[in-house]
Amino acid sequence: MSRADEIFIQNCRDILENGVSDGDLNVRPRWEDGAPAHTVKKFGVVNRYDLQEEFPLLTLRRTYYRSAIDEILWIYQKKSNNVHELSSHIWDAWADENGSIGKAYGYQMSVVHKYPEGEFTQVDKALYDLKNNPASRRIMLNMYNHADLHEMALAPCAYSLTLNVSGGRLNAILNQRSQDMLTASNWNVCQYSALLIMFAKASGLQPGELIHVIADAHIYDRHIDTVKRLIEKKPFPAPEMKVDDITDFYKFTKDSFNAVDYKYHEFDEKVPVAI
Repeated sequence: MSRADEIFIQNCRDILENGVSDGDLNVRPRWEDGAPAHTVKKFGVVNRYDLQEEFPLLTLRRTYYRSAIDEILWIYQKKSNNVHELSSHIWDAWADENGSIGKAYGYQMSVVHKYPEGEFTQVDKALYDLKNNPASRRIMLNMYNHADLHEMALAPCAYSLTLNVSGGRLNAILNQRSQDMLTASNWNVCQYSALLIMFAKASGLQPGELIHVIADAHIYDRHIDTVKRLIEKKPFPAPEMKVDDITDFYKFTKDSFNAVDYKYHEFDEKVPVAI
């Protein structure tokens, strides 16, 4: 089975068997019918993905990896906070009448900051350091800006990325405050694996490990039965991910990635999303 499947199954079984319910708490998320969206959760989940071994793409169900990559490019490459510049509709529920999600996600990547080397956005400073100062232990990107939280439609879930070069390989730690295991777990892993690969190619490095640190890993109450059925399926081997040989981060597109022989189980269950 793919490493992504193995980790997903382990995480979900641990949550279902050993997790804690928040059913006694007043939670913010609501279902479409207005009912509170409670969860079963585990705190402090840490997963490791070695991108030299495989690209972590789930086979228990299809992950629309190009849409996931399109969203990560929307944030880090386009540096946008407007859903009209995104090909999918996953952010529509949080957008205002003009398509803006406020000072969230891509907006934070568009802000120019002053550094000793000059003025850069966070993305461009990271790319500069990876090329010119790869020994640095300060190569970080962070979207959780407390001063702007009141102007964000949704506080960022995956909020910081720490980059580190070791032995010619680019490694990263992704910090995430909240993870909906069914709807977004592999989506986020694919996104940041692709981002790490793009940063590595743009910096003359090899992709290394992605370490995914999740503070609150949860399964929503209305997702439990679906998750139980999903993790009983037999996974397929991981596909090979072909990536175009591009050295300019701003030249990558969602079509720069091609999963060869991607086999997956069909999944036609309607999954409600808590807002």
